[in-house]
Order: sequence, then structure tokens, then C-alpha cells
Amino acid sequence: MRRTIMISDIHGCMNQFNQMLHHIQFDSSADQLILLGDYVDRGHYSKEVVDKVIELVENHQAIALKGNHDQRLVDLIKGDNLSVRSKFIEHGGVQTIQSYCGLDEIVNHRITDEMFDQWIAFIKTHYKHHIDFLSKLPCYYEDNHHIYVHAGLNPSYRDWKDQPEQDFMYIKDDFIQSSFNLDKKIIFGHTRTIDIHGKSDIWFSGDKIGIDGGCAYGEQLNGLIFQNGCYSSVVVASSDEKGYVR
Repeated sequence: MRRTIMISDIHGCMNQFNQMLHHIQFDSSADQLILLGDYVDRGHYSKEVVDKVIELVENHQAIALKGNHDQRLVDLIKGDNLSVRSKFIEHGGVQTIQSYCGLDEIVNHRITDEMFDQWIAFIKTHYKHHIDFLSKLPCYYEDNHHIYVHAGLNPSYRDWKDQPEQDFMYIKDDFIQSSFNLDKKIIFGHTRTIDIHGKSDIWFSGDKIGIDGGCAYGEQLNGLIFQNGCYSSVVVASSDEKGYVR
């Protein structure tokens, strides 16, 4: 039977992502891969991860959703908003700049507006296809068994599809602490599972499953596999640069 494989919050952890795909023996002719967003920031290889995600979508029928960090990168490159720039730097964007611009090291307090403008111009010129790809990603996907989102659903909306895009990418406690009668489990990332149940392993609840293992924080990359009505999980630890399967 066909497997559904779910991974979220890769955050530039390219080595661990490759380890995961290798360990689960991903085969697009037999598997459906669903990626729940946040491909960039914090880790060292954001550019490489986005390259890989594009290749998986275009050549292996993967489904990729948009995360809040992906949207922030789009907003940074397409706009000129100082608040976006500040949040980008605060939430791991420096590593993304390093990855895209081929820089060995950036000292945060030495970043000038001129330097930042040059980096943005470089990404606009050389990686427009990345920004276009990220900007067009959907905020949710649904199949016969699950609803897939980056962050969650807003319980205030009778029809969850009517909620703002912001909620799909950012909501946390209001979603996690609510119950939904949707006859489908909600698969989500965004909130690290260690912040939900005190450990980085996948969090299984009655109507939702959280899979963000906090890889870019030195924790782990989780893979959730659904097959024949059953779930199994795969962990790639991020305690060393190469990553290893535990």
C-alpha cells in the first residue's frame, strides 16, 4: 500500500533532510511526500533545502506547504519593510543570507543597511525562482485521512478554510488547546513538540499530530509515515553536523 510521508520544519538542515529521505527509502512511485513548511532560517543550508524541495515537487510529485519563515523570506525580498527585516534577522535569517550569498560568517551587530541591501539584491538577481516558488506554495492540503497545515487551524472559524493565511502559518496555543470535530486528524509543525509534551518526539493527540522535532535547535528531524491506517515515526538526530538515524 502507498505510504504518506510527512516532514516539517527542516529549517536549513540539509544533511538531516537527506538522511531522512535515505533512511525511509523514499520512492515517489510508491510514496506521497508531504512537506509542511519552514524550509529556511536557523540552519546552515537554506538555499540547498529549497533547491531540494523544488526538485521533489517538480520531479517527484511531493506536496510542499508554506511556513511562516518561508513567507517572511518572500516578504523580505519582494518588499522594503524595516519590521520584516528586523524579524528576519531575529528569527534565524542571518544563516539564510549566509547560505544564499555564500558568506562564511556574519556578525549580527556589524550588519549595515547597505550590506543588507546588497544581499537582498543578490538574492533577487540569482534566486528569483526560489522566491517565486515559495510565494506560490499553498497553506494547506487535504486528503481522505488528514488535513495538513504548517501551524494549525483557528477554532473561531466554522469552516477552517475561511481562516486567514496568517493563522495557517502562525497559530499556536489556540489551536493546540482546542478540539476539532473534522473526522480527520490535523498534521502540523511550527510548534516544537518539546514545547507541547516535553520531548522532541512526535506528539500524538486525539485529533491532531505535531511533528516539529526542533532540528535547527539541536534536537531532531521527525518523519511521520502513514500506511494501512497505522503511523510510524523516524528520527534523525541533529546532534552532529552529518546527522544520524536513531
